[in-house]
Amino acid sequence: MEFNRRRFLQASGTAAVLGTAGCDAPHKALWPYTGLPDEPKPPFVPPSGESIDLATHTLNRLTFGARPGQHERILRLAKREEGAVAKFIDEQLAPEKINDDRAEFRVQKFETLALAPIGEFYEFRPYILREELTRATLTRAIYSERQLYEVMVRFWSDHFNIDISKGECKWLKPADDRDVIRPNALGKFPDLLAASAKSQAMLTYLDGRANRVRKPGDKPNENYARELLELHTLGVHGGYTQRDVMEVARCLSGWRIGRGLFQVGKVQFEPGLHDGRAKTVLGQAIPARAGRDGREDFDDVLRIVAGHPSTARHIATKLCQRFIADEPPAAAIDTVAGEFTKTKGDIRKTLRVLFFTDEFRGTRGNKFKQPMHFLASALRATDAESDAGRPLVNYLARMGHMPFEYPAPDGYPTHAEPWMGTLLWRWNFAAKLAQGHIKGTRIQHERLAKRAGNLAKLAAHLLGRQPSDDELAAAKASKNPIGLLLASPSFQWS
Repeated sequence: MEFNRRRFLQASGTAAVLGTAGCDAPHKALWPYTGLPDEPKPPFVPPSGESIDLATHTLNRLTFGARPGQHERILRLAKREEGAVAKFIDEQLAPEKINDDRAEFRVQKFETLALAPIGEFYEFRPYILREELTRATLTRAIYSERQLYEVMVRFWSDHFNIDISKGECKWLKPADDRDVIRPNALGKFPDLLAASAKSQAMLTYLDGRANRVRKPGDKPNENYARELLELHTLGVHGGYTQRDVMEVARCLSGWRIGRGLFQVGKVQFEPGLHDGRAKTVLGQAIPARAGRDGREDFDDVLRIVAGHPSTARHIATKLCQRFIADEPPAAAIDTVAGEFTKTKGDIRKTLRVLFFTDEFRGTRGNKFKQPMHFLASALRATDAESDAGRPLVNYLARMGHMPFEYPAPDGYPTHAEPWMGTLLWRWNFAAKLAQGHIKGTRIQHERLAKRAGNLAKLAAHLLGRQPSDDELAAAKASKNPIGLLLASPSFQWS
């Protein structure tokens, strides 16, 4: 950033105001002119056990990876590890109380994402919006203190997947991420479901805007209705029929996206395009409604599917797959589904119950990291400084895990098998990162090693446990020990 006379005067004015506010003034007001101040980088104590302890396991699952000193910080939260981990979980479940100014300052440079009216997105070239959305997503994964929140944003982005390359999704998906997924990621599932159903991007991606019934005999477009039942709520074996799909499609007919100078991008209901006749969805009657009263069909359908027992089990299964195991234990699914039902889809309360199950706490080191998780965890573990630029993003593309670009409605897979083919690019990334060969991204090797104490302790930090004799010997013999450790199987699995 050029620090010219104008910026100097602005900074001076800001400093004068802060000077009257006392030493506790929000110095972040100067960051646009001075840049982010350096964070303290003190020595840290890595995990000392021979196996993954509970604190490390919790960091592995609730975050995109442990940063230096984070394990030690958790253990300081309480006298016993169990209590300390419980406090950390509660912290992460209340992201609004976590100061995340530094991460959000990094994201501010992606200015297109902050546009208020959705219609203004159409003024930008799609590749700019896609690039900024991708880089902002990666930046938050690396630097945000609200790690569980960012993990859940990614979870719901896949659950309500929208391919940014389809039609007007090029302009609409950035707004969906900002206005639908992020505000509801740790809220109530029915609210998230309703926001997604009326999302301009979702109406475009699954053809909801093309669902029109002008007269009796017209067949509604059932694309969104099918995915609503199969993917977003009940699940493929959730007990619905083809008849239910068609009835839901009739209920959701008539919603469109406005055009014209003052209506562009606004979601609207057109009574003349809605099937106002009586319907039956999953055994529940929905009465005939004339005119604008037809909008109430939308609320009825979402109430029915959000509260269905199959939805609780489907969501619980996916959460357990993400946080416990690719094939999660039935007991854990039952517990999580029960809490989801009891709390009417409260995501925070459901997650808290999941994190305190024996299955979560006892199933460690068995989840193969998705490429984005692997990449972000490598940068977090090494305290790398990165602009999340195209050279870094290219590795996600080569590993097949570009955010918002999965072509099918079911989103990127969370289980291991589909990602095994990415190992060569993972090894390449680990080597290049540690060698400083990724433009815009660097590791301060000497400072990191000094903070850890020695190579054995640095290896313990990276692996989340004490290295074996063979692992330590291989690292010592390597000309690129950090790259070797990041490429190791123990770092690939969390």
